[in-house]
Amino acid sequence: MILELKNVDYYYKANKSKKILSDINIGFEEGKMYAVLGPSGSGKTTFLSLLAGLDIPVKGEILYDGENILKNGLNFHRKNNVSLVFQNYNLIDYLTPKENVRLGGDGEPEKLLSEVGITKEEGRRNVLQLSGGQQQRVAIARALASNSKVLLADEPTGNLDEQTAYEIVTLLKKSAHIIGKCVIVVTHSKELAKQADEVIKIKNGNIELVNYDED
Repeated sequence: MILELKNVDYYYKANKSKKILSDINIGFEEGKMYAVLGPSGSGKTTFLSLLAGLDIPVKGEILYDGENILKNGLNFHRKNNVSLVFQNYNLIDYLTPKENVRLGGDGEPEKLLSEVGITKEEGRRNVLQLSGGQQQRVAIARALASNSKVLLADEPTGNLDEQTAYEIVTLLKKSAHIIGKCVIVVTHSKELAKQADEVIKIKNGNIELVNYDED
């Protein structure tokens, strides 16, 4: 397992009686895409934040490659172990796609942008001149520029039309199956869930692995 949660509890300090996550134990492998489902307020984003080292559990530990992420520090974990893709893209809006991708790591910007469907000409524009789907492609290319083994995505298709969403899901699957990353996606999308190798449902602070074959 490249990333694991062991006996993890999480609650807000102002309301200790309500656990957002309760005694979570789960592991994630490289080369697979996981979808994380659950109703609004179920703790999906909290779950992702813990994996990303953006927050820490009240109880339990998070392991990367068998080692507690606190050992080297959360900044080290965020910089070296994981890369993030957000629903609102989180690009630097005064930079070009090439410049944004360069910020992600050592990967070659033009090559990565080409792989996600961004042309050389588009790569030289200001990112605000691109469509939402194109901006999300740039965000994925930026994540792929990192040498991290884990790619975390929070509702990456939430703002996109159906066709563009399908293309983004295809890119995420390629990241797992061809590049070999561990891809973990929080989503409300049934279509995205159907494409995942494994589906995790969060409800009432608990998680379960499910076979997702709903129409």
